[in-house]
Amino acid sequence: MSDALDAPPIAYFPEIRTLADAPRFHGRTRGAAPAFHFEGETLTYAQFDRRTSQVANGLLAEGVRHGSRIAYLGKNSAAYFELLFGAARIGAVLAPVNWRLAAPEVVYIVRDAEAELLFVDDHCLALGRHAAAEVPAIRKIIAMDGGAPGHESYAGWRDHQGAGDQAVKVDPDDVAIQLYTSGTTGRPKGVQLAHRVFFAFNAYAGENPGAFGPDMSWNRWNSDDVSLVAMPVFHISGTGWGVVGVYAGAFTVVLREFENAAVIQAIRNFRVSKTVLVPTTIQMMLDYPGVSRADFASMTDFLYGASPIPLDLLQKAVDAFGCGFVQLYGMTETCGAVTYLPAADHVAGNPRMRSAGKPIPGAEIRILDPESDAERPTGEVGEICIRAPTTMRGYWKQPDETARVIREGGWVRSGDAGYLDEDGYLFIRDRVKDMIVSGGENVYPAEVENAIYGHPAVAEVAVIGVPDAKWGEAVKAVVALKPGQAADPDSIVGWARERIAGYKVPKSVDFVDALPRNASGKVLKRDLREPYWAGHERRVN
Repeated sequence: MSDALDAPPIAYFPEIRTLADAPRFHGRTRGAAPAFHFEGETLTYAQFDRRTSQVANGLLAEGVRHGSRIAYLGKNSAAYFELLFGAARIGAVLAPVNWRLAAPEVVYIVRDAEAELLFVDDHCLALGRHAAAEVPAIRKIIAMDGGAPGHESYAGWRDHQGAGDQAVKVDPDDVAIQLYTSGTTGRPKGVQLAHRVFFAFNAYAGENPGAFGPDMSWNRWNSDDVSLVAMPVFHISGTGWGVVGVYAGAFTVVLREFENAAVIQAIRNFRVSKTVLVPTTIQMMLDYPGVSRADFASMTDFLYGASPIPLDLLQKAVDAFGCGFVQLYGMTETCGAVTYLPAADHVAGNPRMRSAGKPIPGAEIRILDPESDAERPTGEVGEICIRAPTTMRGYWKQPDETARVIREGGWVRSGDAGYLDEDGYLFIRDRVKDMIVSGGENVYPAEVENAIYGHPAVAEVAVIGVPDAKWGEAVKAVVALKPGQAADPDSIVGWARERIAGYKVPKSVDFVDALPRNASGKVLKRDLREPYWAGHERRVN
């Protein structure tokens, strides 16, 4: 591995300015080193470089050009990363689609992205065919697993292409990936992330080496490091973490999806040293029969985020796994983490264990009044606003939403409520927006409400998040029925399940005569939530 990795405490390769540069650079400088392992196949960096070049040439042959969108509907695989970095070589944009979504949601995203090609794995083939039938812009389906009669297999399509490099100019500010988030209005939004944002903190480290202390060692990589991607690639925690590994020239093990036994076995077999998880998956690993500290002997860093972690769960995990834990906080709109809670702060009794840590050097946090934008004093709760070099280019074709979220001076409104202590540590207390985080997945009530409103017996509905021991928060619908109508919770849940992803479907339904409203008619969701959150220090779980 390059001597650049010997410079503490964070990897920096000035030669890598776009995603396309990473396979070229590592393929040239350390081609024999392993890049990816997926289900029995290990790719070297030389092979990865060649395959991404073949993908790029294949896309060009299909008429895909700089700025074109292609979509991926499937679970994790090393081939997904070939597709991502291959598209990057010609300036095309990859839009991974959440395979857990219901058919109408998939169709909306594929249509909104204006995808020209759709790459689908066997698990999602029927869903992909349905989407292609509904979206005329899709010219072709390519089957990632090869088991799809009537569709060209990905491996055959890729290997039919030449491996010559492409004469396509790609700028670091060009969009590389379009990740879809749940929307406040009930429609997903395409977050456009440029090439440079994936490496922006590394570039900042190269320009400001004194800014990064030893507590950033979790983002330092050496030739012995093995990374594990177990989070879904339609999330920044999956795709972003995979890109981090490629940038660093690390060996990355990819799992099709998170599954307890597979994760633990991968850590044992490949001597995994770093991974990113969410609190729900950490709980699942702790509950796995027979798991012991010896299973995690190779681990140096467990990174976790996506939702606040219960303090008792965090303490159990630190004690059980015996390695460094680092909490990360951020948004898809900021390409993931902008704050970190160092391993050294994960000490029993330390009040900072309840925090989301401090800004990564290069990022800034301010606490603003959500109405006036006035800055709140230290210790006072307000909306968490972020300015970082990793900020998105904006929402795809939604300028008004972009302007609402990215304020003057480049400050991003998070929608989370919290405060900064005197040492600059961020504490999250609630949400300014109504978003629910269940098992690390974001759910906007508007999406669920829109799905339920069409039920013939429903007059009005409000959706809230309530505490849940397993998932952190669970989706609850509060429903008022039309006069003379009757419905039970199962009929409401079943109606919603046909229209939205399973993780968004209410886990429980309460019936009321009427929803509480203020004088202007706005539903008082805080009043609805209050009985369920009584006794909780934080109004997020």
